[in-house]
Amino acid sequence: MKALITGGAGFIGSALVRHVVGALGWSAVVVDKLTYAGHLSSLAPVAQAPGYAFAQVDICDRDALDAVFARHQPDVVFHLAAESHVDRSITHAAAFIETNLVGTFNILEASRAHWQKLSGPAKERFRVVHVSTDEVYGSLGEEGLFHETTPYDPRSPYSASKAGADHLASAWFHTYGLPVLISNCSNNYGPYHLPEKLIPLTILNALDGRRLPVYGDGTNVRDWLYVDDHVAALCLIAEKGEAGRCYNVGGRNERQNIEVVHRICDLLDALAPKEHSHRELIEFVTDRPGHDRRYAIDASRLENELGWRARETFETGMERTVRWYLDNEAWWGPLRAAGVGVKRQGLPA
Repeated sequence: MKALITGGAGFIGSALVRHVVGALGWSAVVVDKLTYAGHLSSLAPVAQAPGYAFAQVDICDRDALDAVFARHQPDVVFHLAAESHVDRSITHAAAFIETNLVGTFNILEASRAHWQKLSGPAKERFRVVHVSTDEVYGSLGEEGLFHETTPYDPRSPYSASKAGADHLASAWFHTYGLPVLISNCSNNYGPYHLPEKLIPLTILNALDGRRLPVYGDGTNVRDWLYVDDHVAALCLIAEKGEAGRCYNVGGRNERQNIEVVHRICDLLDALAPKEHSHRELIEFVTDRPGHDRRYAIDASRLENELGWRARETFETGMERTVRWYLDNEAWWGPLRAAGVGVKRQGLPA
């Protein structure tokens, strides 16, 4: 199999590249603009593999995309390129509309043009996996789960742009027959996660002795999914999923934000102890505008129809993540030195 992976230098994208090239032995061409969120250092473990290729391309550049398709002739497209930070979307919404909507349109059209030129087994094999988020569904109350049939109700510029992209992907299946599959995942965490996100930010602030900011009262709930479990699901969806279907991917690991921060502090107390507990660094700050109260995924379709199971529990995955950051300052150190994750995003002017 040869995969074209947009956003492949980002957090989830690089995990997918490392998995398909390193574990599955596929070929992969990474398409990435290399914005603040894309880093070739995340691809270093497979950069010398014979099946790896990289193209620095903006998905809003249709001509450049067509050239990549023509050169590499992919069997499957994993579309992960996106502006993805909710906080950044509050103050810089235009980039989210451009990349997540216009960029997705270009990916769908470039994929369709490529697919229409194929024939026989190559055409039957071709798939586009559009990778989205549970945030398109809005906010849950104390009970219930997001299902694939849950009505969309996005609350932030980020989730609205992803919801629109999902609708485009679905329309290209129904209108043109393009074999598109959509995945909606819960919150990912794990190695190579950009330091501005909650879990790596908390780990690295704690190591620096900085305050650990927690939005609001800390009781917002997220369903946490270890990134390696997510990319295994994406490959399974590409190989065995039904075109036109949506698949929710969740870890069944609901935790309040304050519970996540407490777990990190307790792990650091054990693995990198200081004079006082890291919990003493916690500081509650003004909540994020439009902060959804709770997300929780029902992954039954993926589990029952395709046989996927998350391997990591929250406890095991979090320990693996904390240990990785302790052992890999060479990756995150330059990002912190450049100011990534130091200044809060998402406060409207």
